[in-house]
Amino acid sequence: MLARRLSVSVHRSARWFPRIAASLALSVALVSCGKKEGTPDWNAPGGEAPNVSSPTPAAAPAAAPEAAPVAAPVAEPAELAPVSSIVGETAPPAPASRGSLRFIAYNVENWLTMDRYVDNQLLRDKPKPDSEKQAVVRLLSAHKPDVIGLCEIGTAADLAEIQESLKASGLDFPHSHYVGGTDPVRHLGLLSRFPILSTAKPAETEFRLSGRTFGINRGILDATIGVHGKPYRFIGVHFKSKRPIEEADQEEMRVNEARLLRRHVDAILREDPQARLIVYGDFNDTRPTRAFKTVTGSYNSPDYLTALPAKDSRGHAWTHHWAPHDIYSRIDFVTVSRALRQELDFKASCLIDDPEWDQASDHRPILAVFR
Repeated sequence: MLARRLSVSVHRSARWFPRIAASLALSVALVSCGKKEGTPDWNAPGGEAPNVSSPTPAAAPAAAPEAAPVAAPVAEPAELAPVSSIVGETAPPAPASRGSLRFIAYNVENWLTMDRYVDNQLLRDKPKPDSEKQAVVRLLSAHKPDVIGLCEIGTAADLAEIQESLKASGLDFPHSHYVGGTDPVRHLGLLSRFPILSTAKPAETEFRLSGRTFGINRGILDATIGVHGKPYRFIGVHFKSKRPIEEADQEEMRVNEARLLRRHVDAILREDPQARLIVYGDFNDTRPTRAFKTVTGSYNSPDYLTALPAKDSRGHAWTHHWAPHDIYSRIDFVTVSRALRQELDFKASCLIDDPEWDQASDHRPILAVFR
């Protein structure tokens, strides 16, 4: 009898042991997930500056809001071409485009000369630090864009510096466009591997608010690029920042800038309803705001602009970290016209969250891939 009981006990133990082991493994996995410092996805559904096109080459928080996932070991990549000293080592590059278009929209955070605080000390007229510039170039080089739309560029020489640095890293962008608005410091830039077929200016660049006339702060960039025999029209913006000013309400200024942008888009689509538009940039506002909805228009309208719902490798959608207030938000967007929506590769498009993104800028770039 005793032997029989021992046999049953051993049999039951053997039957339950796999379940206990599985339960322990699940517990370990849950504890591991709990250690990730995840950030909630807070995203919700006068004078005119220079306007220059160049068809030839021109002369963060201390830690990411979430620990990066541990990558599984991979085989060594094929030997890479040497990289310029300004770039340093970089991640294995993304595959080059074959019959597609890879576009990156990126606010590079003050690639310009300005007063800066370093170690709580004010330094006058200093350029963007070399370490930050190198991080920008490494990030862009790793993802092999065909066209780059840039915000917060200083002078045309600053845009040329990015162009030259990327060329030294192996990415040649022989075509560029540079514009601005009433802000004498921050401008918009566009770099392209493909020829710029034409550029344009909006018919309206000013608005009235609080009894005063204002010009759109950083202008509207408008350039049509020929890619694989197809025209793509890029419309870039960088709306008024959230910093208050005495002259007018900063939110109302963005709404009025959005109206100027929308009127420009409407004029383009009236002339060519099948225009293949990419409207992108730093809107300094989130999805539910009047400014954003003014730009995209009515959903049921044939002129509606679809916003790319790009997310990062963790499924998060924020693009900007405001360090003084520790706020993560989605204020950068790439939107497309209905004629172009069918060519947008939603699966291949994403928010770039390379490990050193915060060394390059307080914004994360958006990659949009078109088939």
